[in-house]
Amino acid sequence: MIRIIIVIGLVLLFSSAAKAFDTKGVWQQGGVIQGRVTQGTQVQFLKHDVRVDKDGLFVIGLGRDAEPEAIITTINAAGEKIKHTFAVAQREYRIQKVNGVPKKTVNPSKEQVARSRKEGALVWHARQLDSERKDFSAQFQWPLIGPVTGVYGSQRFYNGTPGRPHFGVDVAAPTGTLVVAPVSGVVTLVHNDMFFSGGTLIVDHGHGLSSTFIHLSKILVEKGQALKVGDPIAEVGASGRATGPHLDWRMNWFEQRVDPQLLVGAMPKKIEK
Repeated sequence: MIRIIIVIGLVLLFSSAAKAFDTKGVWQQGGVIQGRVTQGTQVQFLKHDVRVDKDGLFVIGLGRDAEPEAIITTINAAGEKIKHTFAVAQREYRIQKVNGVPKKTVNPSKEQVARSRKEGALVWHARQLDSERKDFSAQFQWPLIGPVTGVYGSQRFYNGTPGRPHFGVDVAAPTGTLVVAPVSGVVTLVHNDMFFSGGTLIVDHGHGLSSTFIHLSKILVEKGQALKVGDPIAEVGASGRATGPHLDWRMNWFEQRVDPQLLVGAMPKKIEK
């Protein structure tokens, strides 16, 4: 009888522990992980004091070059620190070598560099918002249906010099094609002509997770505007340093650049009218 009581006690203990900390998502580079803890528990990850809502919900992001091991630290109401360790799958990224590119294309002028840094500061600031919104917990959808022509994490070498990795997913479509909100959110940045990204739009989904849409020909929303999933937000273009009309959709968890495709899955087939 004593042994049975001990076993039952252990089962209850592990059951409580499971409820005290739980996560869902793809533990790989570029992944977005949602978690839940008991009320009053603090969460820390990558030097961030992670926002936890009243129901214990939180979200974190794994960057392109995330280490093979990720550690989330929880601190319960009694002040006890617990480290939760997860294996992060490492990805092989597409590498492309392009030679014969004009020097001015690879190396922008000092004036262009200064301009891009100023614009980059605006983008960085918009991505630091840590709002209490929970739009990230809803199901994401593709903001545009079409051929995927560029993937997250890929990198080009121009004349032997490595360029910055591509941090989004490219979807080809004619200029003027409508782009819709992949999930609800609030517009935090609208810029019609950035040097690198051209027409640029950033939408906050809460807790530091945001979407960025670039190379747009027209932006249909205003800063501060609340959006619902499926709302028209912009039109496809080839502005900035784009070689043709397409949508470049990027996502961030603060400074961590995550992979939108891990949230929406495979591109659906376009329905012919």
